[in-house]
Order: sequence, then structure tokens, then C-alpha cells
Amino acid sequence: MTRLACEHARKAGLDLLPILRRVGLTLRDIEDESIRLRVTTQIDCLNLIGQALNDRLLGFHVAIEMDLRRTGFLYYVAASSGNLCDALEGMSRCSTILNEGVKLETEFGEMLQIRFDYAGVSRRSDRHQIEAWITAVARSCREFTGRELVPADVQIMHPRIAESSQMDSFFGRSIEFSADRDEISFAGTAAKLPVVNADSYLNRLLTEQCEEALARRRARSGVTQADVENAVSSLLPHGPTRIENVAQRLGVTSRTLRRKLAAEGVTFAGILENLRFALAKHYLAEPDLSISRIAWLLGYTEVSAFSHAFRRWTGRAPRAVRSRRQSEAPSARAKRHANR
Repeated sequence: MTRLACEHARKAGLDLLPILRRVGLTLRDIEDESIRLRVTTQIDCLNLIGQALNDRLLGFHVAIEMDLRRTGFLYYVAASSGNLCDALEGMSRCSTILNEGVKLETEFGEMLQIRFDYAGVSRRSDRHQIEAWITAVARSCREFTGRELVPADVQIMHPRIAESSQMDSFFGRSIEFSADRDEISFAGTAAKLPVVNADSYLNRLLTEQCEEALARRRARSGVTQADVENAVSSLLPHGPTRIENVAQRLGVTSRTLRRKLAAEGVTFAGILENLRFALAKHYLAEPDLSISRIAWLLGYTEVSAFSHAFRRWTGRAPRAVRSRRQSEAPSARAKRHANR
């Protein structure tokens, strides 16, 4: 995704070197696809490119224009499958080869559901990558079946912005933002739609190679701080954020969760506090989000409670911080324009 975004930025005339330096990357890192890029570095890089291009839908735009074959195993395993359900299950199995931080999970029943879960990486600031994933999966489903499939439901955890209407138009329906999960669903009948270029022999060969590649990767174990952050992020606006609720979502007991966090030198209360502060700063940079909406997204029932917490974190009111950012924004844009 980062390499595709860099190609997109180059076409737009953006000088990538300053951005790459800020995230600790070089042009060789981008040009040599054998070099694996850390997921957190990719997220930071995408955010900076989006800001430099003034494109708040960078991930969506890149996924619309990309050649789906660039995803390698992920594409060819799916494109050679017999039907759409098999194709999506193949994508789920191979997804970590392409990106170790995002895992696809497919569930088939009355609905065909594709969920995007983050593993060992914080979800909180990743708008571009998740919008790219969901868009690319929808494009793939349409290409594999040769049909303009319209999803029954699309849910995204981060908030809606004004430009999100472009995504509504692409998907053919209104997306539910600020949801408790990242997921795209189709009617269950879509699962049995045939893949137009099915090739059982090629699929068997590619699947075997995919499984071998996965076996060579070190299995992930344990609960990490990032997993807790992701669970808390999904619960904040929608339900209680007690450690018991988070432990249940992660499939462990509260006692086990406390022990694992203690081993990492952190506490649940500290993670919750730091996450709220980080999200607050991120949301305040979004001009479409009102202060009351931000308070709700952070799990506060009253704006006053959010304002009190923000003053404790920064010594300033959230409205004052937003006003300062808005006053600085025009001069920052003018500086970027002058440097082009």
C-alpha cells in the first residue's frame, strides 16, 4: 500500500524524500519490493502523503486506480478459485503475507462477511490503509465474478468526513462510519457466484505455496498492548470499556489480561487514558467532527467530562487547540505551495 501510495504521489508531482526521511525510509526501501516495511511505518507514511496531497481519501483513491495483480499471492489465489466464497477464504489465508498487521476473516452464512482485524498494530490512526483494503476487496469481488456487486453493508470504525460520499457512490450504498468493526458484507447468495477465470490446478498449486510461506512465518502469540488498544477503540463509543469487556473480546480472562499487560510494563487504565488522548488529538484535526461528536467517540457521556480530561492532558480546552490549528493551517498550506 505504501509503495502504491508513493507511485500515486509521484504522479501528482510530490517530492517524496522529505516524507520518507520523516518515517525512516529511503527510496531504495520503496523501490525494492523484497524489503518488508513495518506496518506502523506504513501508516505514518500514508498519513503524511495524504496530508501533503491534501487528500483525505488517499487510501480509497489508490485502491481505485491500483492494478489488483500487484497484491501477488493474494490476488492469484483468489482469482483462480471456483466461487466467490472460496476466493475470499483464500484471500483471508494469504492476507498476512501481504500485510502482517491486517488480517482478513471471512464468515459465510445468511451473509458473506469479510472482517478486517488488526494484529499487534494500533488501529486508531489508520484511515487510509483500511479504506484501501475494503475498497480493494470490493473491486476484487466485482472483477472475480464479472458482476457489479453492491454490498449489503459496509462498516468502518473511524468517523465519516465530508469526502466520504465518494466512497458511498463507489460502493452503491451509504457506509456506516464510527462502527464497532471494519467489515464489508454481501448477501449470502453471492458466496456461490462462480469466479470467471477459475483454474483449479493453478489454485491448488498457489494455495500450497501460500501455506508454505505462512508456515515459515513465526506464529504470533500473546496479547499485546496494540490488541488492547484496538479492542478499546471499538468499544469506546458503543459500550463499556472496562477491562472485563476488553478481556472478553480478546478471549482471555481479566486476570490473564492484567498479567500480560503487567509483563509489558503497562496498565489497562494507562492504555485507556493514553488512547483517549491520542484519539482526541487525531479527531481534533478533523474539521468535520464537532466537539460533542469527539466526546462521544471517546466514550464520554458529557462534553464537559471530555473538556475536563483534555485540560488535564494539555492544560488547554479542546476548542482552543482546534482554533489554533485552524488558524495555523492556511499558513502551512501556503508554505507547502511555495516549496513546490
